[in-house]
Amino acid sequence: MRELIVIVDFGASYTQLVARKVRESGVYSEIVPYTAGFEKIDAKKPKGIIFAGGHIDTPSTTASVLRVDKFEEQVIEDFATNKCNCKCDWTPSSFVEDEVKRIKEVVGDKRVLCGLSGGVDSAVTAALIHRAIGDQLVCVFVDTGLMRLNEADLVVKAFRDEFKATLVHVNAEERFLSALKGVTDPEQKRKIIGELFIRVFEDEANKAGKFDFLAQGTIYPDIMESISVGGKAVAVKSHHNVGGLPEDMKFQLLEPLRDLFKDEVRKAGLELGFSEELIYRHPFPGPGLAVRILGEVTKERCDILRHADHIAIEELKKAGLYREIWQAFCALLPVKTVGVKNDKRTYDNACVFRAINSVDAVTADWARIPYEVLATISNRIINEVPHINRLVYDISSKPPATIEWE
Repeated sequence: MRELIVIVDFGASYTQLVARKVRESGVYSEIVPYTAGFEKIDAKKPKGIIFAGGHIDTPSTTASVLRVDKFEEQVIEDFATNKCNCKCDWTPSSFVEDEVKRIKEVVGDKRVLCGLSGGVDSAVTAALIHRAIGDQLVCVFVDTGLMRLNEADLVVKAFRDEFKATLVHVNAEERFLSALKGVTDPEQKRKIIGELFIRVFEDEANKAGKFDFLAQGTIYPDIMESISVGGKAVAVKSHHNVGGLPEDMKFQLLEPLRDLFKDEVRKAGLELGFSEELIYRHPFPGPGLAVRILGEVTKERCDILRHADHIAIEELKKAGLYREIWQAFCALLPVKTVGVKNDKRTYDNACVFRAINSVDAVTADWARIPYEVLATISNRIINEVPHINRLVYDISSKPPATIEWE
């Protein structure tokens, strides 16, 4: 049985950081709300209990207890390794080994349908399940028309050519763009996309035979932002794979990464044999460009944004900054501005460039990119991308801002 330290959440802003610090010391941690009650907490048989941001009366327990009220890294590490006397065996290899066993037990001889979004999370999910059950897994890559430039080619190459997994490539651009026509509210976009993903999967499942499970690349920050995981925590936004799932879904969910932070997902991916180039690609939201296009989503606006985003990432790589930055992307604003292009007056789109540094996406700070790199990105986008005549740089941190604009 995996050793566990429970973090009791009273709504403190640093609860997730406490959980991460415990894991970094090699011990698995889990966050539970203080409303769960001590009996349920103790029933998990933790070796240690950390109260983050408050306290409750603690009946007799064999677990060691610590109360923290701030980013106390040394105290937390000492508590996990020395006070609790844990083995510190929470590692990428141990996670992969344990999860492969669990997937085999849960799935048995049934079949799994896995949705590939093109991002790291869904890729690692698919590879982990493929190691466990082989050809019982069918991967479906839905080209929504909301992907980054050349996304489809990269996904197909990785899974069909390198991992030799069964891959179905579905071109659903028209279907998604039609469903999003006229929609401007970000929560509505996410829920439309989430439900449509499931409907597309169901269509493919009907074509390919019986499937009992739907696998998703849901990770811990998705859960924390979509629902209240802490006593006083407030949901930030619905992730398409958490808050946007239809109630009448015909599948059982299989989410092997739902307890992992992003850096843990990457380590597991390397353990599974992915290249560093693929694993360290910047995060990409499940709803894709739909939440990076503020206002209505159209094919023309997607193409404009794809072009601008590609230029920005290309220049970061040329400057040797890509791996130093957690995530960078462009977003298209529902704002038009006056400009001059080719000696003519223009009234065209404004675009925003956002680059942030983070450890786990729970908190983030804007990246201090050299001015000359920003200048090159700006000049290229404005000069090379039709219908953009202004670029701004986002210097907001999380919190209060979120990483994505929607």
